Amino acid sequence: MELPWLGEHCSERSCKQLDFLPLKCDACGEVFCKDHIRYDDHKCSSAYKKNVQVPVCPLCNTPIPVQKGEIPDIVVGAHIDKDCKYNPAQQKQKIFTNKCTKPGCKRKEMMKVVCEQCGSSFCIKHRHPLDHDCRGSSRPISKA
Repeated sequence: MELPWLGEHCSERSCKQLDFLPLKCDACGEVFCKDHIRYDDHKCSSAYKKNVQVPVCPLCNTPIPVQKGEIPDIVVGAHIDKDCKYNPAQQKQKIFTNKCTKPGCKRKEMMKVVCEQCGSSFCIKHRHPLDHDCRGSSRPISKA
């Protein structure tokens, strides 16, 4: 063997393979080959420190904290039954709710467009006083 100092043996008792590109477990710090680097493959006793999964509620998209030893499905189910802030009516809220008050126009706008002279709400097309026959102000309206 030309380079005996190169590589390390896998720390798994059943393997002990000499690996020239060994991998170090980030939880327990031992060296393993590619076949035993996963926490489950070498039965890592420190996996609970790193292998943390936080389930997310499928309805309200809130992360649900799970304590050690609890089953995530049961905890999420309890959240849905008790604490979930999901509101199905909120999903169907209409964005365009500001209806134009010009007779015959059925357009709705996302933002309220109020005429400064008469105070009524109009669509973009009828926002100018000349476009909706405004009668709110006594001063004459120029056609410029």
